[in-house]
Amino acid sequence: MTQYQGKTVVITGAASGLGAAMADVFAAAGARLALLDIDGERAQAKASVLRDAGVDVLALPVDVANKASLAEVAEAVQNRFGSCDVLCANVGVQQFGAIDTLTDEDWAWVLSVNVTGMVDTVACFLPLLRKASGERHIVLTASASYFTPGVRMAAYVTSKYAVVGYGEVLRQELAEEGINVALLFPAGMATRHLQSSVAARPAELGESRLQRADIDAMMASADMTQENHVATAEHAVRNLLSELQGKHPYIITHGAYKTQVEKRQRSVLDAFDRMLANR
Repeated sequence: MTQYQGKTVVITGAASGLGAAMADVFAAAGARLALLDIDGERAQAKASVLRDAGVDVLALPVDVANKASLAEVAEAVQNRFGSCDVLCANVGVQQFGAIDTLTDEDWAWVLSVNVTGMVDTVACFLPLLRKASGERHIVLTASASYFTPGVRMAAYVTSKYAVVGYGEVLRQELAEEGINVALLFPAGMATRHLQSSVAARPAELGESRLQRADIDAMMASADMTQENHVATAEHAVRNLLSELQGKHPYIITHGAYKTQVEKRQRSVLDAFDRMLANR
């Protein structure tokens, strides 16, 4: 595949999990890659593997909760590659806990990374997308929890609702420039996401808590099982390039929750019907 030959793809959260799987897909299609991650050592290790396979790749540490850090790596990408054709804003941290146990620090951390960090990522790399020509994409990683919210993950779900709202408006505003915006909705994956979230939390905000009881309660409330909702990151991105080629606004990666989405949408439509019947 040479679909992205000579094109530059920037991926945050690229050191492992979904971001690393994205890197493999774009590398196989001939892309030049900028791998960005708060874990600089893992990003370099991933880049080394790809470089050995002949990929032109740059790896840099970045903290998306720090706009100055993002601006610095954006400048480095510009100096190395000149522009950006695809931006995958793929960072997200998780803090489980019942709503009345989440602290101000929990909320501040999750929102600063998952929402403000994503907004700032786009802000810093949009000028590079505008320098490129031809097909250009921004991929925002949302979550299947937008459709199937579960207990004990209020901060995370709230942040992903914000990502979807931001992405919807961003798509409208960039449409005239020919920059496509796709919202990616991954379900559960067998990755280091939870461990990397714990490791990424700043010490001054206190220790991140990860308890099996919270995970079990969440999966039960969202009607999730390992069999129908959890996959490998590699499986999740198997159709990413074809979905982008089709310029589809929403990309569902995996998960057996279509009936839950239909039920929720039916409830929304029923609310309209009740309103119209009583106007």
